[in-house]
Amino acid sequence: MAVRVVVAEDSVLLREGIVRLLLEEGFDVCGQAGDADELLRLVDDTAPDVAIVDIRMPPGLADDGIRATQAIKSRHGDAVGVLLLSQYLEPEFALRLLDEGRSGLGYLLKDRITNIGEFAEAVRRVAGGGSVIDQAIVAQLLARRRRADPLEQLTDREREVLGFMAEGHSNQAIADRMGLSEKTIESYNGAIFGKLALEPAPEVHRRVRAVLTYLQAR
Repeated sequence: MAVRVVVAEDSVLLREGIVRLLLEEGFDVCGQAGDADELLRLVDDTAPDVAIVDIRMPPGLADDGIRATQAIKSRHGDAVGVLLLSQYLEPEFALRLLDEGRSGLGYLLKDRITNIGEFAEAVRRVAGGGSVIDQAIVAQLLARRRRADPLEQLTDREREVLGFMAEGHSNQAIADRMGLSEKTIESYNGAIFGKLALEPAPEVHRRVRAVLTYLQAR
C-alpha cells in the first residue's frame, strides 16, 4: 500500500513540485495546504501516514510549522509522522522536536528535495516511525559543542555509529555503510546507551535520547 502524504507549503510552485516528485515516487498525495490552519484540518480529515511541513508558513511566518507539528502529534500521536522542511539552518527547532521524544519526526533543508532518492527515503522513514535529521544541522550543532562533552567517553567507532543514528539510519543501514554486521552495530548501540547512562526502555526512546545527547553536545 502506498504511503499517504499531505504537503503543507505556502509557495505554490514549490508545493506543486514536491507533490509531483512524490507522485512519481509512488506516494499517495491525499491533500495540500497553504497554511498551518489548513494543514491541521487536512490531517484531521485524511489521517495521512506523514505530513511534509514547511517550518515558516502562514499565518505567522515564524515557527508555525513547529507549532502545527506539536498539534498533530498531540492529536494523532505516532500515527502521523511529520517531516519538516526549512530554507535555512535552524538547529534550535530540531532540538525542540527531539526533546519531546516523539518518533516519526524529521527535519531536512529544502535543498535535499533535489536528491529525489534521499528525499523519498526520508519520507518513508518518517512515515514508518523513524527519524531524519539533516546532516548539515548535525554538523552545525557539533561545531558548537560544549567544552564539557558528554560524548568524551565514546570511542571513535561509537561516535561514528551515533552520528549515523542521528541522521536517522536504521541499524542495518549503519551496518551497510560501515561494512559491519547488524549484530555488531547492536553491540555498539548497547555500549553507547550504557556510557550515556540511558536506562533500558523501548528502543526508539533510547535512540532518541542518545541522538538528543549527541546534538546537544555543542
